Amino acid sequence: MIRVLLAEDQSMVREALAALLSLEADLEVVAQAARGDEVLATARAHDVDVALLDIEMPGLTGLDAAAVLRRELPGVKIVILTTFGRPGYLRRAMEAGADAFLVKDAPAARLADAVRRVLRGERVIDPALAAAALADGASPLTEREREVLRTAADGATNAEIAAALHLSQGTVRNYLSTAIQKTGARNRAEAVRTARDKGWL
Repeated sequence: MIRVLLAEDQSMVREALAALLSLEADLEVVAQAARGDEVLATARAHDVDVALLDIEMPGLTGLDAAAVLRRELPGVKIVILTTFGRPGYLRRAMEAGADAFLVKDAPAARLADAVRRVLRGERVIDPALAAAALADGASPLTEREREVLRTAADGATNAEIAAALHLSQGTVRNYLSTAIQKTGARNRAEAVRTARDKGWL
């Protein structure tokens, strides 16, 4: 029996996925989590084989939770599930150590098959998303530029961004200017929107 952890913040979606997976004779959802920062402890407590992680969760994103799992419990296979088929998310998921990346509108049978395949050592990626990621290229933003844009996304002023990231206001202006240029945007709000749409943030 394959022991599965299901991490998804929307309880209706989580319960529906658990019900669908429980129809498979060789799969058992032994644990559920509603927050990314609960994933590691839950996986440890229930000795899971595979963790299915949503990207958008409170506490830690599924991508951050995947990186923690890969580091702390390298034997656990990681499947990222997302509503948002963004090429940048796929790249970041692979960098975090994910074994599979699927969009949630895929058939349940494909998800069950992906769980079995990652346990056999295969990597499973939604084919349309893989093609889009190759066409789109890697994120042009540096880690620091991403941090500045993420902080700016909440409407923070340059002074607030500088204080939060321990930078000078001039450095913040430079990072924002470069990020705006690299995303082809006209202003910081548009740069944030573009970076989010591509999965770079």
